[in-house]
Amino acid sequence: MSRFQVKKVAVLGAGVMGAQIAAYLVNVRVPVVLFDLAAKEGPKNGIVTRAIDNLKKLKPAPLGDVADAVLIEQANYEDDLTKLGECDLIIEAIAERMDWKLDLYKKIAPHVAKHSILASNTSGLSITKLSEALPEALKPRFCGIHFFNPPRYMFLVELINTPTTEPKVLDDLEAFVTSTLGKGVVRAHDTPNFIANRVGIAGMLATLKEVEKFGLTPDVVDDLTGKKLGRASSGTFRTADVVGLDTMAHVVKTLQDNLNAETDPFYANFSTPPVLAKLLELGNLGQKTKAGFFKKVGRDILRFDLQSGEYVPAGAKADEVYGRMLKKPAGERLKLLRGSEGPQGQFLWAILRDSFHYAAVHLETIAESARDIDFAMRWGFGMKQGPFELWQEAGWAQVAKWVQEDIDAGKALSTAPLPKWVFEGPVAEAGGVHTPEGSWSASQNKFVPQRKLPVHDRQLFPESVLGANAADANTAGTTISDEGDVRVWTLDKEGFEGVLIASIHSKMHAISPDVAEALGAAVDLAEAEYKGLVIWSPDEMFSVGADLQAMLPAFVVAGIGAVEGAEEELQNVMLKIRYANVPVVSAVRGMALGGGCELAVYSSKRVAAMESYIGLVEVGVGLIPGAGGLTYIARRAAENASASTGTDLLPFLTEGFTAAAMAKVGTGALDSKKLGFLLDSDVIVPNKDELLYVALQQAKAMADAGYRPPLRRTFRVAGRSGAATIKGQLVNMRDGGFISAHDFHIASLIANVVTGGDVDAGSLVTEEYLMALERKAFCSLIVHPKTQERIMGMLSTGKPVRN
Repeated sequence: MSRFQVKKVAVLGAGVMGAQIAAYLVNVRVPVVLFDLAAKEGPKNGIVTRAIDNLKKLKPAPLGDVADAVLIEQANYEDDLTKLGECDLIIEAIAERMDWKLDLYKKIAPHVAKHSILASNTSGLSITKLSEALPEALKPRFCGIHFFNPPRYMFLVELINTPTTEPKVLDDLEAFVTSTLGKGVVRAHDTPNFIANRVGIAGMLATLKEVEKFGLTPDVVDDLTGKKLGRASSGTFRTADVVGLDTMAHVVKTLQDNLNAETDPFYANFSTPPVLAKLLELGNLGQKTKAGFFKKVGRDILRFDLQSGEYVPAGAKADEVYGRMLKKPAGERLKLLRGSEGPQGQFLWAILRDSFHYAAVHLETIAESARDIDFAMRWGFGMKQGPFELWQEAGWAQVAKWVQEDIDAGKALSTAPLPKWVFEGPVAEAGGVHTPEGSWSASQNKFVPQRKLPVHDRQLFPESVLGANAADANTAGTTISDEGDVRVWTLDKEGFEGVLIASIHSKMHAISPDVAEALGAAVDLAEAEYKGLVIWSPDEMFSVGADLQAMLPAFVVAGIGAVEGAEEELQNVMLKIRYANVPVVSAVRGMALGGGCELAVYSSKRVAAMESYIGLVEVGVGLIPGAGGLTYIARRAAENASASTGTDLLPFLTEGFTAAAMAKVGTGALDSKKLGFLLDSDVIVPNKDELLYVALQQAKAMADAGYRPPLRRTFRVAGRSGAATIKGQLVNMRDGGFISAHDFHIASLIANVVTGGDVDAGSLVTEEYLMALERKAFCSLIVHPKTQERIMGMLSTGKPVRN
């Protein structure tokens, strides 16, 4: 791995983007100093102070823990330029004005350390032109770095070099951005708007053209171009509102100002659409102004109608026939859409054809290979597949023929023909641009492999493109067993021998009795033959908890006894994991809810991706945690109290009780740590693709250090007096109308369990004792009519029922 160390980062510009980049650096524990102009009135750092205060209010939250806002060091250009000398990386993120940026570079250049990298976070200005203001000694260490908004949640970062950028500088920066920041890096050529915005905004403009041509409304278009099309659920117009119509207009203007009909044959389509121009004129900039293409009034969603200039009721859906078409295999899907007689089908074919056409024509100039375009569109615009991947899957030659026929017939947005490489040579022979040898580079006229840096060795199963034939984590390694929806396997890779992996593959990784049994068997096998066990699955889900659909039939057939027996078995598996003689490491990514949370907290250690959402959510279906979640809360409270000077357990119990009673879910790994579902000793991994590597390393290190499980011991509980105190507060909430009578009943049961039931304060209990209380309370709720209403409501609609 690169030895380039980033000990501190400076961010220049405390605007929306700069402040959020600073917030993300704090999230991943990188010291950061945020600069802006000196305020004309009041404290000189007033501009930065206000920006940091605003971070606490933004949604979605830029900070993993709002309290960490204080970790952002504040500075201004008048007094603090010497602080730049302490920074290994300087990210300039001021407004998109070439003259302002150049002036700033002249001011800061004398203060930049001799080893430091300077990078501009611009969405489309020429990096080469920006570099011209720099002294010769700094030019080799200057490049572009384009974060997508919001930086915490968007995976894509584009790196852009200049003719004078040293290759090692980009390699060092990519290593930092990949592993420390946890992002997916695409290297773009220095062309207007780089890759993702060039292709994405051109696609959005093309979509607006086709919308006008086929006479569709924004609500129907969003229904067609969201999840049904394999794109972000927000579709086209809602996405524009979220991004900001002023931001979109700025990117469009960059295309207008820096391209022409000679450099881009699609240039005629880059005029500002009338509807966008009108909304900008009205100051309706999207979500930030609470009105854009859509507007929410009370509970009603309205859409902007250009003809009337008014907002009218929205909510129209696409014809169901097109939803069915979009579920077909790629080749059949495109054939049906192209042959469709309805405007919605013709529209869908048109925007897909336009995306294939634009990507093929510009591949040579904007990207090193087709892989960069596909990754950029997946990571920057939320697409399941990039344009080249879909084209290749649908049948390269046939789709190319259809696109060229439309171009020849004047149906396309440009008369530019598809490049010759589409029809002749290696791509045509391979049946597409992605092969096991690499992806097609139109500029080099060959297939090029994915760039390999030492940091990439930490990604055991990195994201790949269709056609690359990359190793599939669902089938890789040696399978030991695959029963009960759990694959137990080992990774056939040097350095990872001796650690067993268990991957749950039930729907949403729900924990059924079969899954629990298989996990218990995996622990037995690990104890007998391996150093440790890692529980990991290769997708965006750890586990959503107990499989209610599997539980209900058992209840109907065999009664409450069957449910109680299943719960006891699940609790026994949790205890088996906790007291295993080998380390059991849960590698958490995405949602770990209910039983998934319990599985994690009973493991020896947790390795969690930064965006891990962990919580005990059973209250949402009228239940309580039943696999040991409440026992964990009580035990942790006792452990924390014993490490303090106080004797009262209640203060240490309050947070855990509240988390369970209110079904709180950590909004990321940092928040999950605040709720107690992750510990200070656990590891948070910024890059989701490094999760398995780190978890395996942790399991090995723990085993090699002579791991021994915790000793079974009793612990203190708050007893009946503690329960009475909690219930007193619950009565006030119920009588005040904040919770329903059934909510009060559920919360009272939770209070009884976490305080140890009908015992004196300070009584010593075992985990098994508390788990028995959990089972009893859980089973009493299963037979309750209101809980059954909640369960059936969740199973049928996916939404909680309030009763």
